[in-house]
Formats: sequence, structure tokens, C-alpha cells
Amino acid sequence: MTDADGPGAADQYGLAGHPVAHSWSPFIHGMFAKATGENIVYRLYDLLPEEFRREALRLLTSGVVGLNVTVPHKQAAAELVNELTPRAARAQAVNTIALRDDATLLGDNTDGVGLVTDLERNLGIALADRRILLLGAGGAVRGVLGPLLERSVREVVIANRTPARARTLAAEFRDLGSVTACGFADIVGPPFDLIVNGTSASLAGEMPELPPGTVDRHTACYDMAYGRGETTFTRWARAQHASRVEKGWGMLVEQAAAAFALWRGKHPQTRPVLDALAPFR
Repeated sequence: MTDADGPGAADQYGLAGHPVAHSWSPFIHGMFAKATGENIVYRLYDLLPEEFRREALRLLTSGVVGLNVTVPHKQAAAELVNELTPRAARAQAVNTIALRDDATLLGDNTDGVGLVTDLERNLGIALADRRILLLGAGGAVRGVLGPLLERSVREVVIANRTPARARTLAAEFRDLGSVTACGFADIVGPPFDLIVNGTSASLAGEMPELPPGTVDRHTACYDMAYGRGETTFTRWARAQHASRVEKGWGMLVEQAAAAFALWRGKHPQTRPVLDALAPFR
């Protein structure tokens, strides 16, 4: 399906979320398309939660052949598709939808591979035998929990404003490794090797109050959120004298590359895009 009749018409893709105006996904996928010789158009679709299912189906039956999905729709997207990849089924959250030739929808989740690739390959942060704190228990954390546990980490602690939600999530993934859950105020030491913020509160200028002793000079802190300048989380991490403070630009690019590969059958090089984004990070 294309946005125009005849040979050479571009295939349509896009990002569904709320809000999406800040997204760099059109730039990223545009660079991937140029580098791989693929002819695509990529647009942003700001969809409210109550209209996501209806509007996503409308898009996918009127010319759009693939969607990325961001907050707050990742779990709703898992319920929308006909089939889930194993990693999306495990997460019960979808960030990539592909329209197949038989008109069925495949849901994938590339968030975890995006985060792990950024941490290990781009940033040189080892995960094996490390103690990790994950902040949040929503769709973003669901997507990365399995891939993190598969890296032979020592322990993952999920902390959330609603502890019961964190405990439910931990129980779902306990067969993959050591994973426990608690509320923010109940986090206990020793300091973690890595703290990953998977909440959206940081972009809203909020930061959960974490107990002293969560961070020391060996702790790396990573905010899945991205944007110009500091987030509330990165400012907090620097104030705690964390050894590394990073934002989710690399995760954004790496998960996009995996989505592009699902759609087009070509895995683009990510270094040129990371270099292009460097002035904005």
C-alpha cells in the first residue's frame, strides 16, 4: 500500500503516541531510508488514548503499512495486533506494528534490544553480574525487562509509585532471573550499578524521592527519556555524583533501527544518525 498510485510511490509509516510533536523519529527514519535506498514517508500521529484503537486501524487500512507506537499506547497496541513476536508477547507491550501481505498485523517490541545495544555497544556499560534499579512499571519498562534479564544481570529491582503494579510485573518475569519489586521509598542498598528511569515523570519535571544510598560514585544513571538539556532525573543523578549520566537518544536510534529492519528487511547503520543527533543531545 502506498500514498500514491504508480511505480516509485513511497510506502507510508509513522509514529502513534500522545504527545508526539517532540519526536525525532521522522528525522531518524528519513536518514535510514536514504542510507539504505528505501522509499518511505514517515509521519507523526497524535492519538488520544480513547481514539488509539479506532484511528490506528483506520491508518493501517488506508495506506499506512507500519507504525511505531510510543506512550501511552504500547499496551493497547499489544491488544490491537493479530500476532505478537516472542519478545512482544513476553512484554505484553508493542512499539512496532507491521502490516503483512495477508492484511494481518504483527506486533513487535524493539525497546529492549534498543536499550541493551545502546548501553553495551554505544556506551560501553557492562550488564553481566550487575545490580540494576528500574524506575517505573509501565509499557516502557515492560519492553526492556526481559532483554535486561537475559544479559546475565545479578538482580533487577523494579520500583514504582504503586508497589502492587511493580510486584505484578516482577512476578511475570521471575522465570528469567532475579527480579524483585517495591515502592520508591522502600528501595534498599547497597548502591546500584545501574539505574534506568522508565517513568515519564522526569519530562514533566517530577522526580520520585529515592532513599539515600541508592547511588554512589560507581553508579551509572540512564534516562530512557530524551530531549535537549537536562531532565529532572539527570539533574538528580548528577547531584548524587553518579559515575555516568546518559539520556535515551541512543536507545531511540537503536530501537528505530530494529523497527526499520522489521519493516524493510534491511538493518541500517546507526552511527551516522547518532553523530547527526549529537549537537541536540
